Amino acid sequence: MIIDVRPMPAGEIDLSADLITLTNSRGESVSLCNYGAHIVSIRVLDKRGQIGEVCLGQDTLAGYVIGDKGYMGATIGRYGNRIAGASFEMDGISYLLHANNGPNTLHGGREGFDKRRFSYALGEGSVTMRYISPHLEEGFPGTLDTQVTFSFNDQAELRIDYHAISDQDTQINLTNHVYFNLGTDSDILNHRLQILADRVVEVDDALIPTGHMVPVDGTPYDLRQPQLLREMMARTDNAMFTAAKGYDIGYVLQGEGMREIAALSLEDTGRVLRVLTDQPGVQCYSGQMFDCTGRGGVHYGAYAGLALETQQHPDTVHYPAFGSTRLQAGDTYSTSTVYAFSTSG
Repeated sequence: MIIDVRPMPAGEIDLSADLITLTNSRGESVSLCNYGAHIVSIRVLDKRGQIGEVCLGQDTLAGYVIGDKGYMGATIGRYGNRIAGASFEMDGISYLLHANNGPNTLHGGREGFDKRRFSYALGEGSVTMRYISPHLEEGFPGTLDTQVTFSFNDQAELRIDYHAISDQDTQINLTNHVYFNLGTDSDILNHRLQILADRVVEVDDALIPTGHMVPVDGTPYDLRQPQLLREMMARTDNAMFTAAKGYDIGYVLQGEGMREIAALSLEDTGRVLRVLTDQPGVQCYSGQMFDCTGRGGVHYGAYAGLALETQQHPDTVHYPAFGSTRLQAGDTYSTSTVYAFSTSG
């Protein structure tokens, strides 16, 4: 494994960060930036033996700092997905968060982990990024010490291990918001997607959970068998689809422990992405709201990439039946996700 560290090109801002690239024996690589603990690039083989890019990204640090880029490749914290009303109650105390999604909190608030500079340490084929979030940052209680370890191996498996500890009871739900496109087309509509879930979290028009988990049977959300995204997103008979026709929904995953929960594939390149996690849910977002400039000056429009954000279910702080995102003081939050790349055909 080769590890290369160099300054991330800044662009038109007065900030600095490093770009760390992990390259395996086959020449495949993952590049990471310690600003926001971003996944900047993933380059893997296709069925023709050619190495190419499979995630959306930016050329400069400014590309991640300026404007709305859909949290592209960012580590999300302290709390992934939405919290209704930008507040929650714990032990009789109300905590007011920063509302950055209408009246709600999305992906940690106005200045979440995606906008924080992480320190880092290199390992054998890995880099561990660390950020200490002070008490009441974005309204969350407790000083939270978070470490995110990214590792990459010769089998083209990108593993993300999240660990955190707080000095007070708090709420936490970490994830990564990398967007995948396994080919060179401008969208992911010719990809096939499978998600091993028989229910989704029902949401209202603002994508806030209603508290119910509903079966996928007979809906465009039924991805238990691989489905062509172009065909599935053409079906608009379900009220939980957004006006832009696409997915932005939390799946209730089958099984427990570390297991395979989803697969994305593209016949043209033969690339296959398998997703493994120990989390109970995954948010599937098909990038229908994309409208920005990305790597190499390319325009990222609707459906440019697909995000599969492994996590606890959205707004769990208000719905105990969903599980728990509470981290007790002194306990260790620990969860893992693997994005495993291979080829077929």
